[in-house]
Amino acid sequence: MELKKFFGGALHVDISNIPTYYEALLNTLAIAILAIFISAILGFFFALYFKYTIVRVSLAFTRAIHELFWALLFLQIFGLNTLTALLAIILPYSATLGKVYAEILEEHDSFPKELHVKGKISAFLYTKLPDAMPYLISYTLYRFECALKSTAILGFIGLMTLGYFLQGAFMQGNYGEVWLLLILFYIIIATLRFWFTKYSTPFLIVASFFYLDFVSGFSMENLTRFLTHDIIPSPLRKEQGFEVLFNWFSNIATHELIPGVLNTIVLTQIALIVTALIALLCFPFISKKFSNLPTRFGGGILLVILRSTPEYILAYLFLQIWGPSMLPAVLALALHNGAIIGFIMGQQTNELKLRIDTTKKKIELFGFEVLPRIYSSFLAFLFYRWEVIMRESAILGILGIHTLGFFIDSAIADIRLDKVVILLFFTAMLNILVDYISRRVRSYLRISTTINCELK
Repeated sequence: MELKKFFGGALHVDISNIPTYYEALLNTLAIAILAIFISAILGFFFALYFKYTIVRVSLAFTRAIHELFWALLFLQIFGLNTLTALLAIILPYSATLGKVYAEILEEHDSFPKELHVKGKISAFLYTKLPDAMPYLISYTLYRFECALKSTAILGFIGLMTLGYFLQGAFMQGNYGEVWLLLILFYIIIATLRFWFTKYSTPFLIVASFFYLDFVSGFSMENLTRFLTHDIIPSPLRKEQGFEVLFNWFSNIATHELIPGVLNTIVLTQIALIVTALIALLCFPFISKKFSNLPTRFGGGILLVILRSTPEYILAYLFLQIWGPSMLPAVLALALHNGAIIGFIMGQQTNELKLRIDTTKKKIELFGFEVLPRIYSSFLAFLFYRWEVIMRESAILGILGIHTLGFFIDSAIADIRLDKVVILLFFTAMLNILVDYISRRVRSYLRISTTINCELK
């Protein structure tokens, strides 16, 4: 019934309400633009020193914590303002960009021996950097699209972006307004290449800088209290001794940490399997090897919508229909990530050259000709998305699913920031472990793929 109401809302979109969302729309764009600009600068700096263990470990820890978790943490320090939103995106994004920039630069590290360039700086500026620049720009543009999604989602925790109105419309059952906001968001994503260009970017960065208010609500007293009091374990603050501290941590581990980790892992693995199935089912619908033009057009639109809609928004929608359980989370994660992998695989199959004697039967073509040739890439894409799915599985706990995010959100609601820090630490460690296993499995299976803008 609720699903019928949701799709019925698409027939009651009132475009006259668009002016209501101007401020939220501008905030979404300005925060995302400024955040990706600062993240790119920091990421490039980190990439230059990525060979050092301390840098790699620090970046791995920072990017392992979802931007919504960072936002919830910074809310306690800076309040509901622009600085909270910017820091929540800049921290994980600069860490991610630093890692990927370093990998891209490493891939463009070999040049003909006949090319003699004196000095490391000259060699970097005149050989490696120009060669890698198109790939650096391509990935940065992809991360900007992700930043737009992240900024919109921050509205669900009270920041004035598109997600703020989207959550209100969901809660009121005003699905016509929900569709209007989603359409506005899809238009922003779809037209990105036209309004975010090398000519407009400098102007947009300067305009965003002057448009946003950074210092409103900032309090040095709150920051000092957070660092010196709030995040210190309660038994240590009260000088209650090691035994009380041990019991305090044991209670958190038994009732929150272990159940949260187990639920997060279970949700992640189920979502990963369903993601693989959806990707395998979807890619033929956008492949020239299997579908005609109308089918590819419709399939392409569907996949673009699914991969452009953040998992959090999809999960929130399904939550209204089925209530808090793993089902909404699994569907949201699988549809979003399956659409991403399916889209990439479909594009890959279009480049395949088939033999003259290839079978004309679609099922045989799928199972015995096309899939075996792209299976290595499929596994690589799937393992790349594994860490992303783990991060999203944790954060979906905010919606009532008992993953780590559920207990983190509860601790924040109770203003128990010492517990929050403990839970965030183990959340990061879990994501780092998954990333490590993913890299080892890819290495063991000898599957790899060139870095491009659609992998991360």
